[in-house]
Amino acid sequence: MPSNKSVSDAPVVQFTNCRILKNHKLQREDLWVREGKILNPEKLFFDEKIPADLQLNCKGSIIAPGFIDVQINGGFGVDFSLATDDVRPGISLVSQKILSHGVTSFCPTLVTSPPSVYHKVLPQISVRNGGFHGAGILGVHLEGPFISKEKKGAHPEQCLRTFEEGAFQDLLATYGCLDCVRIVTLAPEMKRSSEVIQELTSRGICVSLGHSVANLSQAEEAVQHGATFITHLFNAMLPFHHRDPGIVGLLTSDQIPICQQVFYGMISDGIHTNPAALRIAHRAHPKGLVLVTDAIAGMGLAPGKHTLGQQVVEMDGLNSYIAGTKTLSGSVATMDTCVRHFLEATDCTVETALEAASLHPAQLLGIEHQKGTLDYDTDADFLLLDDRLHIQATYIAGDQVWRRNTFTL
Repeated sequence: MPSNKSVSDAPVVQFTNCRILKNHKLQREDLWVREGKILNPEKLFFDEKIPADLQLNCKGSIIAPGFIDVQINGGFGVDFSLATDDVRPGISLVSQKILSHGVTSFCPTLVTSPPSVYHKVLPQISVRNGGFHGAGILGVHLEGPFISKEKKGAHPEQCLRTFEEGAFQDLLATYGCLDCVRIVTLAPEMKRSSEVIQELTSRGICVSLGHSVANLSQAEEAVQHGATFITHLFNAMLPFHHRDPGIVGLLTSDQIPICQQVFYGMISDGIHTNPAALRIAHRAHPKGLVLVTDAIAGMGLAPGKHTLGQQVVEMDGLNSYIAGTKTLSGSVATMDTCVRHFLEATDCTVETALEAASLHPAQLLGIEHQKGTLDYDTDADFLLLDDRLHIQATYIAGDQVWRRNTFTL
């Protein structure tokens, strides 16, 4: 039969000599890409009867889905929580720089701030696809200000707020706009939080529990009302106690609705979470673990003073503290570093480490049919990595958007 080029005249690229992360296993097979999507080669062979237009030898590399960072406060001198007349250049800089660390999509995160900051910054951020200009923006993560004073961490106490009689209207008045918001972190023990959680989830916004002194029953109630995420597990919450494990207890709770899964963020930078705590969480609930950087403006910069919203931060090596204190204030680790540390600390499989930064955040946001896997017809956002999980090249929509200088195809 003659070739059928009527399906698409766009070029087909075949990535060969590689191991693909697919169905939770690294498999020796080729990856086929056309028009920004991953192709089913059987349909190509039998329906269209055409070969690849271009073959690329990956030299034994691992091909994995692009990383998705759902909690990143900034980096490379950019602080997303600073109100400027034009926040777009800063976001563009970060989105470009994180390509070298394997991040193909992210959620710019704003920490607790005055309403004036939200009103100025949020209208300037919009969801966008990734490409040569940088990683895609999936929507904003608003961490606070509806959080606990006792577990405020690096968040400024004078900016914290509670839900009054208006509840959801209080939240709207504080943020001013929810059009680009994808995740909201709040403390579930706050009065009227349940109705706020229900309203947010009804609008497709993910609710995360964090910076909280909630007990387990309060956390379970929040999940029953729609919350699906825990912000940086173990950090800024009550420590585990055997009679009431608090939010941590959600990892093994039997009160989670059958149709619902709880995910939890982990800052795997070797600073925020002891390796033993990483292992405990991973073994208790491996399918819910989502690696996040919680990166601040100092990521990628030399030690010194930086900002985190309204606070001044002092960075010393991999440690960053609120100036003059020993209060940790976000991380300066990159996502690829977090993936490698998680692999080493837990002795998990390579597949597990990679999925914690790709599949799981995609599942959390409900976009696993588009991103976070290498399944057929998903977005061709993927990475080439060596055996030690160092990024060799980053692809978005099938285009190479970053490559290590020493690596060629």
